[in-house]
Amino acid sequence: MIIPHQQLSPEALLGLIEDFVTRDGTDYGEREVPLATKVAQVRRQLESGSAVIVFNEEDESCMILLKEQLPAVPGPE
Repeated sequence: MIIPHQQLSPEALLGLIEDFVTRDGTDYGEREVPLATKVAQVRRQLESGSAVIVFNEEDESCMILLKEQLPAVPGPE
């Protein structure tokens, strides 16, 4: 289920974004990028709709995904 980022409190949204950008395996290239810059980039992606917050009901967790990472939903035939 997609959760609009506007529905989260500012503190919850910041915590989710910081968790996302500091997660192991997040690659920003060869140069160091400050945390504030990473957070601002993800916030802009959420605001533009190129990234979304997804709530997993099975394990009750949230994650940030790029729109192209969302599973395809079959349409009516």
